[in-house]
Amino acid sequence: MRDEAAKRVELVFSLFDANGNGVLDSGDFDLMTGRVLEAAAASDNGAKDAIRAAFRRYWTTLATELDANGDGVISVDEFRPFVLDPERFGPAVAEFAEALSALGDPDGDGLIERPLFVSLMRAIGFEEANIHALFDAFGPDADDRITVATWAAGIEDYYAPDKAGIPGDRLVTARAV
Repeated sequence: MRDEAAKRVELVFSLFDANGNGVLDSGDFDLMTGRVLEAAAASDNGAKDAIRAAFRRYWTTLATELDANGDGVISVDEFRPFVLDPERFGPAVAEFAEALSALGDPDGDGLIERPLFVSLMRAIGFEEANIHALFDAFGPDADDRITVATWAAGIEDYYAPDKAGIPGDRLVTARAV
C-alpha cells in the first residue's frame, strides 16, 4: 500500500468513527447517514434511499470482512490492513461513490455545485479547506460545477491502495487515529 493510501485509511477511520469512541460500529454509520441526509435536503427520496443503502452496505461489508474477533466493532487495527482491498470492498465503495455523487445532483443535470459538495463533505467530517482544495482539483467549470461522474471516480480512486497524487489526497490532514 502506498503511503498516500495509508494516510487516506487513517482519515477515513477517524471520520467513520462518528461518535468518537475509537472503534467503528453500526451506530457510527447511522450518525453519518443522518448528517449526510440533513445536508441533502433538496435530494429526492430515491437518492436518499440510495445513500442509506450504501452506508448500510459499507457497514455490513466492514462487519463481515473485518470484525476478526466478532465483537460487533471494528478497531483501527482490524480496519487498517484490509479496507483498501479492492476485491473485498470494491463493490461497496462503488455503490457508495455512485450514491454520494448522485446525492450532490438533486436537479439531475449531471453537475454538482460547490456549495452542496461542501455541505455533503462537511457532513461526512472533512475539513472545509481540504474540501475546497479537492473540488478545485476536480477542475470545476466556469460556473463552479463538477460532473457527477468526476466525483464518483474520485471517491473510487480515494479507496485505491495503488493510487498517489490523486485529487482525494487533498483531503488528508494531520489528523491522527
